[in-house]
Amino acid sequence: MQYRYSSITGTGHYLPTVQVKNDDFIGRDFFDRNGQPFAKSSKEITEKFLEITTIAERRYVKDHLVTSDIAFFAAEKAIKAAGIDKEELDYIIVAHNFGDVKANSNRSDFVPSLAARVKEKLQINNPRAIAYDIAFGCPGWLQGVIQADYFIKSGDAHKALVIGSETLSRIIDPHDVDSMLYADGAGAVIMEGKSGETPSGILAHSTRSDAYQFASMLYMDKSYHPDKNTGDIYLKMHGRKLYQYALSTVPQAIKDCLDKSGVHLSEIKKVLIHQANGKMDDAILHRLYKLYGMDEIPPNVMPMTIAWLGNSSVATIPTLLDIVLKGDLPDQKIEKGDKLIFASVGAGMNINAMVYEV
Repeated sequence: MQYRYSSITGTGHYLPTVQVKNDDFIGRDFFDRNGQPFAKSSKEITEKFLEITTIAERRYVKDHLVTSDIAFFAAEKAIKAAGIDKEELDYIIVAHNFGDVKANSNRSDFVPSLAARVKEKLQINNPRAIAYDIAFGCPGWLQGVIQADYFIKSGDAHKALVIGSETLSRIIDPHDVDSMLYADGAGAVIMEGKSGETPSGILAHSTRSDAYQFASMLYMDKSYHPDKNTGDIYLKMHGRKLYQYALSTVPQAIKDCLDKSGVHLSEIKKVLIHQANGKMDDAILHRLYKLYGMDEIPPNVMPMTIAWLGNSSVATIPTLLDIVLKGDLPDQKIEKGDKLIFASVGAGMNINAMVYEV
C-alpha cells in the first residue's frame, strides 16, 4: 500500500536585528485598563514580568521593514534549503494578523494580500502558484500547514510554501504591561508531497475554535494612557483568563491529536509549542504528561526561545523549528525518525495541534 503524505523539506527564518531588553522599559509610564497608573515602579514591573513570563528580551524590526519583507526573507531561506525551483510552488500561504504596518503607524495594510506581495518579491511568474493569507491568531502558521496538507493529500498540490510573519511591535500599546510580551519575526517551511509504504511526515492534525465563549479574550482597543487616546487602537488581552483557558484546553487538545495519530506521548521526542509565555507553556507541558499518568518529563523535550525572542505570534513555531533543525539551540536536536508534536493557541480562541514524523 502506498501512502501519500506531506513532508517538510526546507525551513528558514528571519530574526529582526533590534534587540530590546527588559531594562529598556524602565522609566516607561504603565497604566491599568482603567487608565490608572500602577503603584509599583517600572523597575518592579519589569522584574515581576520576567518572573511571570521568563521573557528577558525580544526582537523588533528596523523602521524600513514591514511584515511582508521579513516573510520574504524567511521564504527565500526555506526555498534554498529545500533545493526546489520556486516556480514549482502550487501554494504560497502567509499567516499574519495585522498585515504590513509601517513604522510610526498602527494602521493595517493587507491589500493586496501579503502572500501576493511575497510572491512578487520572490519574482515567481507561475500563475498557478496560488497566493493567499490566513488570519487565525497565533495558531495561523500551523493552520496554514494543515491547509497545505489537505491540498497535498488531495492531489491538488505537490509543493507549498507556508510562512508565519508578524511585526507586533507596531500595534502594541507602549503603556500596557502586556506590550512587553510581543516581538517581531518570520519563519517559513516548504512542504512537499511524498509517497511511501509507511506513513511519515504529517501523521495527524486537529483544530478547535472556542469563539462562542472566548472570542474577546484578545481584542483591539484604545491606549491605557488616558491622555493618548487619539483614535488609534492596540492589541489587548485578558491575560489571566487566557492563561486559565490555555491550561484547561490545550493539553487535552494535544492528547486528542495524538490519539488521532495513534502515537503515544512517550514516543514524542520534541514538543514544539507556540512561544506565548514561558511559565504557561511549562504548565501546559506538565498537564499534558499528567493526562498520560506520566510523572517524569524527559529533559529537553520542549525547546524554548521565548526568553530571548519573545512572542512573535505566528512566527514562533516555524522560527523555533528552523533554529533547532540547524543546531543553533544548545542541547536540542531533531533527527530522522523522530516524532514531534506541534501545538498553538491564540486569538479566536483557536487551538491546533499536529503530529509529525521527521
